[in-house]
Amino acid sequence: MNTTLDFDKAGGLVPAVAQDADTGEVLMLAWMNREAFEETVRTGRAVYFSRSRNKLWRKGEESGHVQEVKGIFVDCDADTVLLKVTQLGGAACHEGYKSCFFRQLDGTELKVVAERIFDPKAVYKK
Repeated sequence: MNTTLDFDKAGGLVPAVAQDADTGEVLMLAWMNREAFEETVRTGRAVYFSRSRNKLWRKGEESGHVQEVKGIFVDCDADTVLLKVTQLGGAACHEGYKSCFFRQLDGTELKVVAERIFDPKAVYKK
């Protein structure tokens, strides 16, 4: 597949923002290499590259909380992806929240401002 993304700018990876297609809420930020991007386009399910595991990460492969891709957008510099998704299972965050952005800075303190949807210990048994 010939893409317009510039994977060479940042060592083969581009940031990928997942946004709820209905509400516009930002759910998470992850990374994609060319293979993850191409599989996402081909399957309609979000696939990222896990830097910590150094391999493809098919969102929801352990939790079942997959992201169905409704739209793919590329920024003006062709080095960032925006995925508009439907988040199945209700939670994008591995800590059990709808969004990975569940904490807000209040003065000098980070406060949890969302409710946990699932218990990560029950979902991730590894």
